[in-house]
Amino acid sequence: MKIAVFGATGRVGNRVVNQAAEEKIEVNALVRDRTKAQEMIPSAHLIEGDVLNPEDVEATIHGCDIVFSGLGTDKTTTLSQAMPVIIRTMDKYDVERIITIGTAGILNSRIEEKSYRFQTSESKRRQTFAAEEHLFAFKALSQSGLSWTILCPTYLPDGEAAGSIRHEVNYLPADGKKITVGDTAQFAFDEIKKARFPQVRVGLSE
Repeated sequence: MKIAVFGATGRVGNRVVNQAAEEKIEVNALVRDRTKAQEMIPSAHLIEGDVLNPEDVEATIHGCDIVFSGLGTDKTTTLSQAMPVIIRTMDKYDVERIITIGTAGILNSRIEEKSYRFQTSESKRRQTFAAEEHLFAFKALSQSGLSWTILCPTYLPDGEAAGSIRHEVNYLPADGKKITVGDTAQFAFDEIKKARFPQVRVGLSE
C-alpha cells in the first residue's frame, strides 16, 4: 500500500503519516514547507507545492493506492477549492479510496430531521464557516464515483491515543463531547487499512 497525504503536517495528518512509517507503509505527502515537514514526518516522500495546483496534486497521488486528507479550513477556502482537484486527479489515476477528516457539524442532527448539526442548536459553535467548507467537501465526494469515508470528530484537543473511541455512522455518538487528536489519528489509520465505513460520515467521540 502507498498513501497520498494532504494536510500531512497538521495535527492529525502528521500522526497518520508517522503511524504509516512504523508499519513500513510508503507515503507521498504534499507540503508547503519542506524544512518543517522533514522535522515532523521524516519518513515521507515529500512533494513541496500547493494543493490548489493540479500538477502538485498529480505528483502526490500518482502511483498511490489510497488518499488521506487531513486538510482543515483555517479561515480559508482551501478545502472547498482543493477537493475537486483531488477528486479529478484520483479519477485520472484510477485511485478509488479516500479518507478525510471532517467536522461533527456536518453529521446529521438528532433534533431536526434533514438538518446538519451545525444548522441546529446541537452545535455550540456560533461561526459556521468551517462546517460549510467541510459540507462542500462532503457533497463533492458524495457526487463523485469514489469510495469515500469522512471521519467527523467532535471537539479535538491535543492528546495521545487512549483507545476510548466511540463512533456512529452519520451521527455524533450520544453525549459526545471530545476526542483526542491521538485517538482520531488512530481511528483514521485503522480505516485506511480496513475500509470499514465506505460512503458514510462517521461521528467520533470518547
